[in-house]
Amino acid sequence: MSVQPHTVVASERPALWTRDFILVCMFVLVIFISFQMLMPTIPVYVEQMGGTPLMVGLVNGVFTISALALRPWIGLHLDRHGRKLIWLIGTTIFILAVFGYLWALTIPLLFLIRMIHGVGWGVVTTASATAIADIVPLSRRGEGMGYFGLGATLGMVVGPAVGFYIINQFGFNSLFLVCGGLALGALLVATTVHLPVVSLNAKGSKAALYEPTSLMPSLAMFFITVAYGGIITFIALHAHEHGILNVGFFFTVYALTVMAVRPICGLLYDRRGHRVVIIPGLVLLTLGTYVLAHATDLTLFVVAAVVCGLGLGATHPTLQAMAVAKCAPNRRGAASATFSSAFDLGIGVGAVLLGSTVKFIGYHGMYTAAAGIVLVGLLIYLVTSAPPKPHDSQVTPA
Repeated sequence: MSVQPHTVVASERPALWTRDFILVCMFVLVIFISFQMLMPTIPVYVEQMGGTPLMVGLVNGVFTISALALRPWIGLHLDRHGRKLIWLIGTTIFILAVFGYLWALTIPLLFLIRMIHGVGWGVVTTASATAIADIVPLSRRGEGMGYFGLGATLGMVVGPAVGFYIINQFGFNSLFLVCGGLALGALLVATTVHLPVVSLNAKGSKAALYEPTSLMPSLAMFFITVAYGGIITFIALHAHEHGILNVGFFFTVYALTVMAVRPICGLLYDRRGHRVVIIPGLVLLTLGTYVLAHATDLTLFVVAAVVCGLGLGATHPTLQAMAVAKCAPNRRGAASATFSSAFDLGIGVGAVLLGSTVKFIGYHGMYTAAAGIVLVGLLIYLVTSAPPKPHDSQVTPA
């Protein structure tokens, strides 16, 4: 009797590109294009209504503040009542706000609509990040977060250009209709997503306003986005000082670099741990910001965009994956809210804090200070994060 040869099949990696993973990534891409079409054009809308620069700042500021203030409670309710319904409600609020711009014909009405829009944005971003954390396999979380964030980055590349084209060719009402239509399409995508069942009443893991295990990566992200807030807020003025009038190239080069590096660094995190990605990423972001401080011609601005893109593209998805890596599954909403709040707060603090220094030390000094802030984040990361153990990124949920 012959014996059939026995073949040992190595365990296969769990699938990442599932139907629901693709759908959530599609949702993020479409909603971010809608968002990025509005972000740079709303200030123009305020200006056309007779608004002062202060009013422009307030209209944009109330959007961020309303999203930031509600995130902890959004995370709490995602963990307490489930993901899907809150996600759909938030997207609906986002849609109503975008269409509401059609009737926002005065500054006070626009202020109100921006506040509502910020609420919807806070729910949408927190809920979709929680949903992707539920869907992605633990052993591929870094890679999954890397691809998940590509939609946001691509939205930053496509959205502003399309938004300005529409207002220049067809006017603001057409812009609001297109953005609302895109958001409506995102809602339809979200309704088709099947999220895994997560126990909302796990023993010892009650829903909360914040997640302690996500504080370290969130703190590191805060310092990164303080510097990033200074970069994006003042890059145009810094470039204008040196006779460079169009800084759109900076954001294009930066975004394309981020898109190229995110999936690679996510995969590296899954296989080698977070320190292999975070430490070089923070060093690169420090160097890129320092180069930006000394940039006086187009070449150096492009170099700074590439190096900053490498740094942020490496650190953001890795820290986002770390933020949800050690929490219980029914606390991922709080973890996502904690991380997103740190991101938003850092950008706001960076714009105000670094902006207040320009009068005294100029843009050269301001960007040098921003590089120093990233170094502080690196030092905090080194002190608070232990060297990873084997398979550190593959944490079994509680």
